[in-house]
Amino acid sequence: MTTRGVLRPGETARVAGLRRDAPVSPALEPFVERYWSVRWDRTGQPPFRSEVLSHPSVNLSVETGSEPRFGAELPAVLLHGVVPRRFVVDLTGTGRVTAAKFRPGGWVAMGGRPPGRGAVVPLGGHLPGLDAAVLLHAVLAEEDDDARAAVLDAALAPLAPEPTVAYRDLQQLLGRMAEDRELVRVDQVAALAGVGVRSLQRLFAGLVGASPKAVLARYRLQDAAAAIDAGTVDDLAALAAELGWFDQAHFSRDFRAVVGVTPSAYLARARAGG
Repeated sequence: MTTRGVLRPGETARVAGLRRDAPVSPALEPFVERYWSVRWDRTGQPPFRSEVLSHPSVNLSVETGSEPRFGAELPAVLLHGVVPRRFVVDLTGTGRVTAAKFRPGGWVAMGGRPPGRGAVVPLGGHLPGLDAAVLLHAVLAEEDDDARAAVLDAALAPLAPEPTVAYRDLQQLLGRMAEDRELVRVDQVAALAGVGVRSLQRLFAGLVGASPKAVLARYRLQDAAAAIDAGTVDDLAALAAELGWFDQAHFSRDFRAVVGVTPSAYLARARAGG
């Protein structure tokens, strides 16, 4: 199980059980990256702040709990839009979530209407053919996490279209952006895709809901946070240079804008064990 994007994963693992599972249906594989689930019990304890440096993805979640979340009364089926910075939620009382994480652009390619950037809204009619009330009842009827994921899979699979060549090409490009640390500029990505920068920007705006510059920076910041959490960083200036930043000052500014603290403060907390 990858924890890429989860900030301070060791600390989170001690508080809430997190599972990430691959989708079952082959028809959904081009659109849904994985199912994930989490549950917690903070009864009589202070809230725990869970933070994720999110992928540029839409998440569809079935949520229960003792207290409202995101302004919604629970239980509910919620749709999470692409998060422009980090995703933050305070875990209080008891709660449980089973969710589908779509690939970047996957929700729109499935015919879904995305919520606003960073918005969390009831599913409503955002995906034609998916009934929120029916889905909620079916998921809550299952206790096992795998069974709940299977219900989500069964509900989504009939709605999956045949992916277009352009969409498959986009997924390959996003995979390169995520894994290739030498990709640090948008013009490099455009050249890799064989299109101009403007065309690339229009493609990302229409499907992903974030600019290629923002997506590229997000992946490199995930790399930075993962390296710090893994305990492999001694020199922040060297890390900044390795990941393509002009200097440590620019790296620190971008890291703080998205993660909420400076790299040095994040490193100090990691060394202290969270």
